[in-house]
Amino acid sequence: MNFEIVQLTDLSPLRCPCGWTRRAFVDMAPRQAASVHLVDIEIDSATHYHKGMTEIYVVLDGEGEMELDGKRFPVKPMTAIYIRPGCRHRAIGKLRLLNIPLPAFEPSDEWMDQPGTNG
Repeated sequence: MNFEIVQLTDLSPLRCPCGWTRRAFVDMAPRQAASVHLVDIEIDSATHYHKGMTEIYVVLDGEGEMELDGKRFPVKPMTAIYIRPGCRHRAIGKLRLLNIPLPAFEPSDEWMDQPGTNG
């Protein structure tokens, strides 16, 4: 099949360092060029980074901040953030984001600064 259609709000939410996520196009073989996640950020998400994955965040709802390599930036609906591999990042505030990881999200490429907390 040359296409896939997913209703993000119909996917079961999963716990993640940011709060809760609904992930589409993650478990398709072979590994996809990208995946799409609907993320509900809790008050403060955990600082993390990825060694090989780029992420694009688009704020859909709420206002808060993005912390990128230790610097904070205000965000509101329709703010887009391009996060390169190695950038330590976290969202602050109650936000709903569309997250597009490139290539598709791989749990083993989610790293925390605390020892032994990747994956």
